[in-house]
Amino acid sequence: MFDFLSTYDDPTLLGAFWMTVQLTFFSAIGSLVWGTLLAGMRVSPVPLMRGFAVAYVNIVRNIPLTVIIVFTSLGLADIFGVTMGAPDDFALQGFRLAVLGLAAYTAAFVCEALRSGINTVPVGQAEAARALGLSFLQVLTLIVLPQAFRAVIAPLANVLIALTKNTTVAAAIGVAEAALLMKEMIENEAQTLLIGAVFAFGFLVLTLPTGLLLGWLSKRLAVKR
Repeated sequence: MFDFLSTYDDPTLLGAFWMTVQLTFFSAIGSLVWGTLLAGMRVSPVPLMRGFAVAYVNIVRNIPLTVIIVFTSLGLADIFGVTMGAPDDFALQGFRLAVLGLAAYTAAFVCEALRSGINTVPVGQAEAARALGLSFLQVLTLIVLPQAFRAVIAPLANVLIALTKNTTVAAAIGVAEAALLMKEMIENEAQTLLIGAVFAFGFLVLTLPTGLLLGWLSKRLAVKR
């Protein structure tokens, strides 16, 4: 029943999912950092920064991820010559460009999740901090963001799960992750439903524990009002 797996040895199958894990991990870090900066800009007293963040979020989250990923390859790499530090290693270059595209796209959703968390922090706390002489940056980093992160663990978990599934789009630029291997298997084998079930189970193994763990953390670290 699973004879098709013998054509693709375990290192290939596991390696494809390992590539998916790496894409998720590095893209999650990048999107969390950039999304946090965008969230800070969204609530900044500087109109130019607010305008940039609003424009970025509204534009990026309304562009299909496939378009963004393809642009990082065809636009940045082929037209502008961006090699991401790997001019001769096309596999590494494709991986880094995919991480860049995924992080840039996901950061817009991280920003909106964090902004909703910032809105849960009582305004009086920020006003009291400013009365004590703290700057906007100090108020944001020392008082507002710590509480905001605790309030949005569950929404950020949903963003992370969506990011894990969105890594399949990296197959569009030839990154050897799970979706690309599944496509090759379906093209070479006749067991389409079974192959799809195997890869669906693989993604379930990646996303279900993440959702359960972060859901538990959300309840554990929730800010008591």
